[in-house]
Amino acid sequence: MYRVEDRHWWYRGMEAVTRAVLDRRVHSTSRLRILDAGCGTGAAITTYLADYGTVTGCDVHPLALKFCRQRKASRLTFASVSDLPFASAKFDLITSFDVLYERAVSSDLSALREFSRVLVPGGRVLLRLPAYDWLRGQHDKLVHTGRRYTAKLIARLLEESGFAVEHLTYANTFLFPIALVKRLAEKVFPPRDGSSDLALDAGRLNGVLQKILAAEAPLAAGVGLPYGLSVIAVGRKRTP
Repeated sequence: MYRVEDRHWWYRGMEAVTRAVLDRRVHSTSRLRILDAGCGTGAAITTYLADYGTVTGCDVHPLALKFCRQRKASRLTFASVSDLPFASAKFDLITSFDVLYERAVSSDLSALREFSRVLVPGGRVLLRLPAYDWLRGQHDKLVHTGRRYTAKLIARLLEESGFAVEHLTYANTFLFPIALVKRLAEKVFPPRDGSSDLALDAGRLNGVLQKILAAEAPLAAGVGLPYGLSVIAVGRKRTP
């Protein structure tokens, strides 16, 4: 992740989609208190999330936090997303990118309830998660996928944890047919090299794939996309 986050087409394209979703719901003059729950190696917290306010990152993996520090991140906490060491109503926005699906997160519902606790009333959570359990492949084995999601399932989890669903969309839709063929091929011809999707070097196609994914941004942020490789959801904490 640390080696590829800054240039890999998937990360850069998803940044465009995420920005578009945030821009629809966050005023440009806002300076939010943001928590990136499961910040990984820190690319998001040290780049585009910082445009929206003061960002704190937390992760349960010490190595991830080490890489964050190499990116000059300073507001870091060693913590699980299911047990956040923050006071209630501490943050205005929580982002969590491809974290709750991991086997290490024993209960995604418990994590979402913890997100609700540390958000101010009316605060928002922005989730991105892998879609469709039937799309499991070699990559899921290597990144310890515990579960994949549908939009309907995420909506139910948000409602049960104290959020009103504000926006729901799939993403990575335009490239979905290619990914589907790859996943089906893996079931017939399992790869032997044991590499994840992030290890695939798109070479000269990297920029093209980035532009294709980024082109989804206005649709994903607006009317929404009906299917895709990822699900993106925005929930707003209900006021008492």
